[in-house]
Amino acid sequence: MSKLAGVRRLIMLRHGQTEWNASDRMQGQIDTELSELGRRQAKDIARDLSDCGAIRIVSSDLKRAHDTALAVGDSIGLPVTTDPRLRETSLGEWEGLTHIEVDAMAPGARVAWRMDATWTPPGGESKLEVGRRALPVVHELFTERADWPGRTIILVAHGGLIAALTAAVLDLPPQNWPALGGLANTSWVQLSSHGPSLEQPGWRLDVWNAAAKVAPDVL
Repeated sequence: MSKLAGVRRLIMLRHGQTEWNASDRMQGQIDTELSELGRRQAKDIARDLSDCGAIRIVSSDLKRAHDTALAVGDSIGLPVTTDPRLRETSLGEWEGLTHIEVDAMAPGARVAWRMDATWTPPGGESKLEVGRRALPVVHELFTERADWPGRTIILVAHGGLIAALTAAVLDLPPQNWPALGGLANTSWVQLSSHGPSLEQPGWRLDVWNAAAKVAPDVL
């Protein structure tokens, strides 16, 4: 028997590029589409993940993530279910603005937001709130999928959501959340649970920002 037979693997994949990503425009929960490059990226990463032993794919219901997930599902031969709890961070009044516009409107605010997991964009969510929103998705899968040990579940979502959910899964103290930086489009994160139960999950961070260059903090 493989020594990894009892290990639950969780892969979290960021969606492919959108035109807004390319122009440094802040998307948040605005429902943007993949660009042509983003669609090619989705097909490429789908091939890379085709042999990861996946048993379930769950996606944000925003189109850019869902379309990326459908490409992965087609490659693996699995259906995709959506969950709105995996949506990107709500950026409130910043949504639709470029980084330059936000910086002109509120100098220093984006830096404060990146460096403080409790800081909330006007009308939006803090990183801590995003983590609390998404963490039950992982807990429910842990409880419901008795066949998860030795296999992989894939969540397809967004850079900010994935960083917040990773920090929440690892139970990092809030002051350490900024250590998890941006993810490039169709980069992925892998965590593994080595513990016996949801109460003692024994999560480890195996991979961060895989198959990608270092990414800027772009939503």
